[in-house]
Amino acid sequence: MKYLFAFLLFGLMFSADAQIIVKGQVLDTKTRRPLEAAVLSLTNGQSIAVTDAAGRFSVELPSAVDSLIVSRSLTHKTLKIALRRQELVVLLEPLAVNLQEVVVTGYETRRPLLQTAGAIGLLSTRELERFPQTTLVPALNTLPGVRMEERATASYRISIRGSSLRAPYGVRNVKMYLNEIPLLEANGTIPLNTLDAATIGNVEVIKGPAGSVYGAGTGGTILLETVKPEESSVMAGGLVGSYGLRRYTAAASVASEKSNLLLRYDNQTLDGYREQSAMDRKTLLLSGQFTPTEKQSLSFHALYSDLFYELPGALTHEQFEANPRAARQLNKDQNATLHVEGLNLGLVHNYQFNERWSNTTSLFGNFSFLDHPFVTDYERNLNQSFGGRTRTTYRTDLAGLPMRFTVGAEGHQRFVNARQYVNNAGTPGALNIDDEVTIKEGFIFGQAEVDLPANFLLTLGASLNSLRYEIARVSDAATNPNFKQNRSIDAQFSPRVGLVKVVSPTLSVHTSVSAGFSPPTEAEIRPSDGSINTDLQPERGLNYEVGLRGNLLNQRFTYDLVGFWFTLEETIVSRTTSSGVAVFDNAGETKQQGVELALGYAIVQKPEQPLSLLKVWGAYTYNRFLFQEYRQNENDFTGNRLPGTAPHVAVAGLDVDTKPGFYLNATANYSDEIPLNNQNTVYADAYFIVGARSGFRRTFQGKWHVDVYGGIDNATDRVYSLGNDLNGFGNRYFQAAPARNFYAGVQLRKSF
Repeated sequence: MKYLFAFLLFGLMFSADAQIIVKGQVLDTKTRRPLEAAVLSLTNGQSIAVTDAAGRFSVELPSAVDSLIVSRSLTHKTLKIALRRQELVVLLEPLAVNLQEVVVTGYETRRPLLQTAGAIGLLSTRELERFPQTTLVPALNTLPGVRMEERATASYRISIRGSSLRAPYGVRNVKMYLNEIPLLEANGTIPLNTLDAATIGNVEVIKGPAGSVYGAGTGGTILLETVKPEESSVMAGGLVGSYGLRRYTAAASVASEKSNLLLRYDNQTLDGYREQSAMDRKTLLLSGQFTPTEKQSLSFHALYSDLFYELPGALTHEQFEANPRAARQLNKDQNATLHVEGLNLGLVHNYQFNERWSNTTSLFGNFSFLDHPFVTDYERNLNQSFGGRTRTTYRTDLAGLPMRFTVGAEGHQRFVNARQYVNNAGTPGALNIDDEVTIKEGFIFGQAEVDLPANFLLTLGASLNSLRYEIARVSDAATNPNFKQNRSIDAQFSPRVGLVKVVSPTLSVHTSVSAGFSPPTEAEIRPSDGSINTDLQPERGLNYEVGLRGNLLNQRFTYDLVGFWFTLEETIVSRTTSSGVAVFDNAGETKQQGVELALGYAIVQKPEQPLSLLKVWGAYTYNRFLFQEYRQNENDFTGNRLPGTAPHVAVAGLDVDTKPGFYLNATANYSDEIPLNNQNTVYADAYFIVGARSGFRRTFQGKWHVDVYGGIDNATDRVYSLGNDLNGFGNRYFQAAPARNFYAGVQLRKSF
């Protein structure tokens, strides 16, 4: 008997240790499209796997497990499946209300938003199409904590939690990626104006210095994805509007189960609301994705842009009140304009070695030529950069806890040939400065994620960054033996800790602590007055954050509430010299506290009913941004509000869809008054504006897709300044936004 007992015990032990590998794919029931970031759990609630971009999963399970729970919070119903075979196809039914795309890719987690520790803003194609897509400004301004300004036509500035305290042009102190490829000029600024808004299909904004996997940065990280074709088709469209707005689009795509290819051309021109504010932009996008095997995929893009726009210049308050459409006379006399041609190339390869190991590697190149007559000089810059990024992920279990480790690196080498001439009314005169600048930048990063008991999720991440400038003033080489200068930024360590508690399938609480730094850019070290400021120090910031997100009323009401406390040392701010040139200084310390709230409520969402969608949504931002300590010569600005930031910002909207195809999107924006100088003696007035887009969208005979639409911006006809020149010399602060304006367009697509 004892031998029989021992035999049975041994058999039970062997049986308990037996493992099976279960593979499969999760698809949407209606569309049969793969579902990324679907979570597989045991019946006790323990998460064991997350599907990849193709909706696939592979998990090793004890043979005693006979069922799994498959869920995708906020978008699809939870399903319990029986393990009757090792290769599964799981079909999830979409919820009646799908308020937003909730898969987060920015922390390399590809988890649902409810399981993410961090403040995230998401814009899907649906949210972007609330607006005419001539610019990203109105769409990004619907995200709490994000402010995008247009100082002149196509001259943009993005501020995430007050990050943009200075910007000669372009976007500063925010990292940006296009299809996982850095969107970065060699001088350290971001050429957002070279993008066409309609080519962007998804936007993800990581707020604050939490994006450690993207290296240096205290403002945040913006991840952009270009539109991806879902079927083979040809498309053409056009739009006309006030102030000479004209837009033309043509595209062709080929798509199959394992590949797609898109070629798209966009041309947008504008006479401009103000004098000296015309614009002409042409973009050509070629992109594709290929999946030769189940283990690997390859994607690429080539984006060419040719942009020209005029610069009207800022006005004094008196000039702005008298005629907001006027341009500064000196800008007209000097024919102040900007012309930039650029090419952004990217190649991304993904490989899934097995169920535990995967790698993503990208190679990229950016090339541009800038021709820029300005009021003080004439700049002609040649920019080129090369680089690569790689990350490797390993999944495992440790003491029964699912874990995921990611390590990677990113490196760039950038070169700028910057020549500065005398500006003779729009033509280059005598050469003043000829600089050759080489920038070498790189960082390594790591991240660990652990699924703890009681539905806690812990994330630990960090990056180690280095940067070196090599500046050669070639124009001084004959007379100055020290015409070469080098500047190295010591390696900077940027850690992050995040913790999420998933209280229920409809509620989670998150908190995080993150540190970051932002080095001075080439444009700040070498401003337009010809000086070289090698003493400028990088900014260093520390951010504390806590948030609450979830949904109520059977997924119909969603909310996302975040509070943060951010301190920034060695803050870089701008001041204007007597000749009108922006130069930069470290400003001691700033304290930035705030609250961000996003809400959405689907009053009606019944796709089969005549009124298929009636949704209201809103966002609110409270900012308390102050100079903690800032003295400049004899001036003490300690305790003053940071220029360029409004204490209260609110956005509200209404979305209406009908089964016949008629739709309406209405938006209202409020901004509190904004201080425009460090002294807090000049303010931009508060404003309230309303806009709407309405149209008819329908598919005929299953192949023809038509969208006819029209809209209005600034329906209240408010005179306000959207893009302000902070600390402007000569009291010139104000850049007027367009008055009431209209547009109408049509888009026709045939699928094959």
